[in-house]
Amino acid sequence: MELNGYRIMWLFVFFDLPTETKKDKKNASGFRNNLLKDGFSMMQYSVYVRHCASGESADVHEKRINRLLPPLGKVSVLRITDKQFGNITNFWGQAEVPKAPQPTQLELF
Repeated sequence: MELNGYRIMWLFVFFDLPTETKKDKKNASGFRNNLLKDGFSMMQYSVYVRHCASGESADVHEKRINRLLPPLGKVSVLRITDKQFGNITNFWGQAEVPKAPQPTQLELF
C-alpha cells in the first residue's frame, strides 16, 4: 500500500476540564493518562495529538476517546490529513520551532 498524505490522518484532542475538587483533578488526570496510553502526545497542556495510518484507524481512536470522556468538562476532537498537518508552523516565544519528524510507517507486505 502506498503512503498517501490525504489518507493518513492526525487526531487532535482539545479539552477544558474542571479541576476544582479532588475528584475533578483525578478525572482530568485520568483522561490525560488514558490519552497517553492510547498513543497520543501532549502538544500543549490541553491539546493532544496522534498519528493514525488511515481514516479507519482514526475512527477507532475517536470512539475510544468517546468511551474515556470524563463526566464534566468540554472535549473536542479534530481530524486532519497528513498533508494539512504538514502545514503547521509552531512557535516557542518568538522563535520558530522545527517541525516534528514524521512517524515512520511500517509495511508488512
